[in-house]
Amino acid sequence: MNTVERKLHTLIAAYNKLVKGIDDAATMSQDRAYGGIIRSGKGKLVEKLASHLVQIAWVDVLHQNPSRMEINKKKIPIGIKDDYISRIPDSKVRDFVISNKDKLVYKFGTDVQVYIDQRLVLPIECKAYTENAMLKRILFDAKLMKESMGINTYYLVQLESQLGGDYSELNDVTYGSPATHALLSHIDVELKIITLLKGERKVDRPIHKPEFFKELRMRELKKAVDLFANDLKKYVR
Repeated sequence: MNTVERKLHTLIAAYNKLVKGIDDAATMSQDRAYGGIIRSGKGKLVEKLASHLVQIAWVDVLHQNPSRMEINKKKIPIGIKDDYISRIPDSKVRDFVISNKDKLVYKFGTDVQVYIDQRLVLPIECKAYTENAMLKRILFDAKLMKESMGINTYYLVQLESQLGGDYSELNDVTYGSPATHALLSHIDVELKIITLLKGERKVDRPIHKPEFFKELRMRELKKAVDLFANDLKKYVR
């Protein structure tokens, strides 16, 4: 077993431990609502998986210095666009915006932001599952990221898919779904969707219940590592 496979086996073991144990932990908790613990646990799990997969791609596949990589959630400020100001119909509001333009900012970020040499190179959204209404918001964030940081590639890493089509079939070629393609066609960003668990997400079949547990397979983790490595190889030195 090589280093990559050994590390991926560790991720699978961590996934098994968390998903199989989260139901008991949520049931026993007296401090937080059951559903909140489940959602938080799965969300953090996907973020950890994505972060480790990127690190494996950088260090163990591309053989790069880990000190060159930083993963964080720094908020990115975006300001007012000039053409927006010209469209404000009320002159008093328009004057207010002009006078306070430097203060009128929105700060946003993705779940996992990968920096190489202090430069943001991979924004990654992480979800326990995604359906198309959620994808609309993700695509708008991707558009903001492109406008503010000049990054055209945006990742979505999800445990399960609820996008329809064949996103959950985990075939070598994914053809997508009608609704997802329609949404993607309106945003000039390359969104790469990584689904880790096979089978469409079902509301009444949660994976943290023993009878509905889904296996996290080595094959899907290797595919994700290869995708990340392919995007990171341009920063190799």
